[in-house]
Amino acid sequence: MTTLPPEPEPVPVPPPGSHQRVVAAFERLAQVDRPELWISLRTLEEVLVDAKAVDERVRAGEDLPLAGTVVAVTDLIDVAGLPTTAGCPGFSRVPVTSATAVTRLTGAGAVVLGKTNLDQFASGLAGTRSPYGAVASAGDPQKVAGGSSSGSAVAVALGIADLALGTDTAGSGRVPAALNAVVGLKPTLGLVPRTGVFPASPSFDCVSVFASTLKLGQRALAALTGPDGQDASVREWPADVRLGAGERPRVAIPDVAGLAALSGPARRAFGVAVASLEASGAVIEPIDLGVFFEAGELLSGSALVAERFASAGDVLAGKPEGVDPTVAGLVAAAGTHLAHELADAHGQVARLRAAARDALGECDALLLPTVPDHPDLREALADPLGVSARLGTYSAFVNVLDLAAVTVPVAPGDQRPFGVTIAVRAFEDQIALDLAAVLTGEQASEPYPAEGVDLVVFGAHLRGQPLHGELRGARFVTPVQTAERYRMVLLDTEPPQPGVIPGSGALDGELWRLSPAGFGQFAAALPEPFVLGHVELEDGSTPLAVLCPPAATGGAPNLDRYESWRGYLRFVSTAGLRSPG
Repeated sequence: MTTLPPEPEPVPVPPPGSHQRVVAAFERLAQVDRPELWISLRTLEEVLVDAKAVDERVRAGEDLPLAGTVVAVTDLIDVAGLPTTAGCPGFSRVPVTSATAVTRLTGAGAVVLGKTNLDQFASGLAGTRSPYGAVASAGDPQKVAGGSSSGSAVAVALGIADLALGTDTAGSGRVPAALNAVVGLKPTLGLVPRTGVFPASPSFDCVSVFASTLKLGQRALAALTGPDGQDASVREWPADVRLGAGERPRVAIPDVAGLAALSGPARRAFGVAVASLEASGAVIEPIDLGVFFEAGELLSGSALVAERFASAGDVLAGKPEGVDPTVAGLVAAAGTHLAHELADAHGQVARLRAAARDALGECDALLLPTVPDHPDLREALADPLGVSARLGTYSAFVNVLDLAAVTVPVAPGDQRPFGVTIAVRAFEDQIALDLAAVLTGEQASEPYPAEGVDLVVFGAHLRGQPLHGELRGARFVTPVQTAERYRMVLLDTEPPQPGVIPGSGALDGELWRLSPAGFGQFAAALPEPFVLGHVELEDGSTPLAVLCPPAATGGAPNLDRYESWRGYLRFVSTAGLRSPG
């Protein structure tokens, strides 16, 4: 009998290098032929110089989480050596330094292709208010792309860029994502510095990210986050930030009246998203969106618009080349408000934020349609104010109410792109990312923020067990197994719990990540005989764990035959016993 040699192990295929990705991006540029997406486009030769530098850094052993990606940048954000126009040729200036957001992406290995088209001075949600041309949807040239960051979203949707930077005040980072079936990430206000970003409405602006996948977008967002020493409006993560919503998150959705604006296809797609979250274990609770809609109307229908005049009024007063008449009219009208009116408007914001907190109650997130429908370009050009207002129905209130949000595509196989948005309280971005991952089917990546304390639990703190709530908003990381150095004994506690002590076996447990404050509270409340100590896992790592001093176990029955607390509980349930005897 002939013995065949074993098949060789498959050789891992490395991801494409930055050089290869840039060449592919320019090939795709030529293929799609969409010049209206770009205000400034670098040459292939210029971009390849940067790509070569990234590949050399990788070969030298540098860890670059965004190596092999190309990025487009909306033309409100500075890129050194390229004009920043804000969509207005007469405003054009060439910065000598890049915005913090751009510097951080390139520092992480991304390569910039160029600057993308947008609604002028970020004043619009359709993507049509630009002298560089109206931007059409990636999937239908008769439909709007959404704005203001229209070019950035379409560049990702067409596969030219992997990532793109936009801005978001009333939905500019979410509406285009929804209308082009890409991921849009709008972080908590103040997490990403706005140094080098032209302000549209400073109190409610943020840098946003478009991405081809949720995981890539989260990686980019992590690279962007943190103080830069220049933007005084940057906010720090609170020490007690929640990193997870638990096994059965409570998700609010609009009640029947709140969904009245939806078209038929949008309503069906939203229903798919609701059903998907419910099937994953989420508890769905309809709520009244009245307070939220009121906040959205405040952004464009009150003295809050005075901030737009403060940003662009002087520029537009000089009637620079290429001014869009609709934008000029909006900004001029914004300059008529008095100081006491602006103060009153900010007072209303504070009132509405409190009312929105009450409306959300115990819910962990709010699932929203991102847009009510997908307007035609012709309609948007004929009725620029009406279409833009309609597109902002479910997005304009998010920043006013200090919420974070993630937009992901739903039912992309349907020829009508539609996205849903998961909105959460400020700094609970990770909860939105986790719920979005349910809808995209992606595996969770490193938490955002990454800072926290890892803790292994073995008994009553496991998921579904009676003391799990004591982990205080922790995020599940992974199941784990210890090295073969431990065993369990059954302690006389209420509820029953195992004591993990030195031994000769391997035990199953769960690894959780707690916020610094959450961990401090957990540690302070941990009763005797339990202690916190380092446990060795099978991979050699040594995180903290809930353990028990051997001397404190007395004559506790040993559980050597079980590899996990759940295994013991199954035995008890099957045998009808209180202990293994």
